[in-house]
Amino acid sequence: MKKLRVGVVDILGKSVSRKAFSRYMRANNASIMPQAIAVWCAEMGHDVAMAYYDGPVLLTGREHERPDLVFINAYSQTAMLAYALSARYRAQGAVTVLGGPHTRSYPEHAVKYCDYALGFTDRELVEAVLQDCAPYRPEGQYLSAARQPFDVPGVRSRWPYIRMTMAKAPLLRTIPILGSLGCPYTCSFCIDAGVPYQPLDFDVLREDLRFLVKNWPPRALLIWHDPNFGVRFDDYLGVIEEAVPPGSLIFAVESSLSLLKEENVRRLARAGCRVIAPGIESWFDLGDKSKMRSIRGMEKVRRVAEQMRMIASYIPYTQGNFIFGLDQDEGPEPFELTKRFIDLAPAVYPHFSLLTSYGRNAPANLAYQRAGRVLNVPFHFLNQLHALNVRPKHYAWPELYGHIADLYAYAFSWKAIARRFRAGAGRLAALEQVFRAISSERNHKIRSHLQMKRRLEDPEVRRYFEGETTTLPDFFVRPVYEDLGPLARWFPEEALYHDPNAYLKSLGESSGFTLRAGRAVA
Repeated sequence: MKKLRVGVVDILGKSVSRKAFSRYMRANNASIMPQAIAVWCAEMGHDVAMAYYDGPVLLTGREHERPDLVFINAYSQTAMLAYALSARYRAQGAVTVLGGPHTRSYPEHAVKYCDYALGFTDRELVEAVLQDCAPYRPEGQYLSAARQPFDVPGVRSRWPYIRMTMAKAPLLRTIPILGSLGCPYTCSFCIDAGVPYQPLDFDVLREDLRFLVKNWPPRALLIWHDPNFGVRFDDYLGVIEEAVPPGSLIFAVESSLSLLKEENVRRLARAGCRVIAPGIESWFDLGDKSKMRSIRGMEKVRRVAEQMRMIASYIPYTQGNFIFGLDQDEGPEPFELTKRFIDLAPAVYPHFSLLTSYGRNAPANLAYQRAGRVLNVPFHFLNQLHALNVRPKHYAWPELYGHIADLYAYAFSWKAIARRFRAGAGRLAALEQVFRAISSERNHKIRSHLQMKRRLEDPEVRRYFEGETTTLPDFFVRPVYEDLGPLARWFPEEALYHDPNAYLKSLGESSGFTLRAGRAVA
């Protein structure tokens, strides 16, 4: 194979960091798969340049002056920036490859703005793209492996690329690690619902942990990127306990309440877990992950609060994840119950997400599309925090955003922040929570939700959100170009729009998109 000048770009955020919390934490948004692709390409003998972007600005790393081929990793909210970067690289003569969650969710859209769009990606697929390395214009190819890779380069192999981001992290340096892929649960809203669970090689994991013990940097935190950590709990903790002497490193995980009985939590804490984020999600649905399928409402609040208090007594930074806008929600009750939870478990940091439909990435999205409820909200705003793109089933738009803003105001009032600080088990964790609550939640999200509520009282804006017009409101257009900054001139204006029902049409339920030559979508 010809030796190529290969670029790998990981986009850490859609715009330059403005909030204080983002400025200090942005470098820690690095993903594992771009680093894995860089390792694979280097092992194949190519000249690899790794670049990390903070919005339109190169944060760290390097770029080839005239690359032959560039891989670009993007989430949907960074897709506009990925498209602009792809156009710029193509103008330089490069072949471009888009990958990451966005291309899995919106392959029909992504292929318009690159030469290859990748779904599930393994080493063999990367090698095939490098061997072909051909421009496909005006529409690229969508390629996907049959499933997630069976092995991913570990921390030791990815270390040169990890060190790049750590050098740009002034307060906290995170190290991404992966022990498993997929999830055994089938939550209808989740991108991993249809991905079979598989642990990665425990021998590689053991060696990575031993490597980290010897090379542990100051102010570091190991972040497990597993969709659901600890599914094979005894196996995982056995590897960690064998490889890591007590007190040698600390780590963060996202796990399910069903796995977090006290014996397991105590064991996690002894092994070095200092941050944990269980999914609570809903008081009226999604009970499988908490083993509370038949328990709803206030009774579920009391039981979950009791369990979360137990978890927080062992692990100083405990976060509870919630989703609002689900079809099971109605009236003020879901929000009022969450307030009661905040009162009952004051040490738990609440994290709120809004229901968002990402193309073909979750089973529930088909139902929303069949009902004509999905809106063409530009990808730039699909971050589960600011703009729902699914018309709510039981709420008027201003009503829903009013409830959300009120909940944020309660959860991040000065009184709630003070209670959380006093209840925290670790002083450093409590200080970080105060910093995050003030910078990110109190000073930004409350204002954002109230602003959206006011906008939705405008009849013209409501017409768009009710699906009566596809004309985008100005507040969905102007920020895209502002955030793209110097790359705005490369952005294809038509990319502001996408077909929100493309997934449904691809199944033949209406005329739609057919993928070009290449392996079909799995």
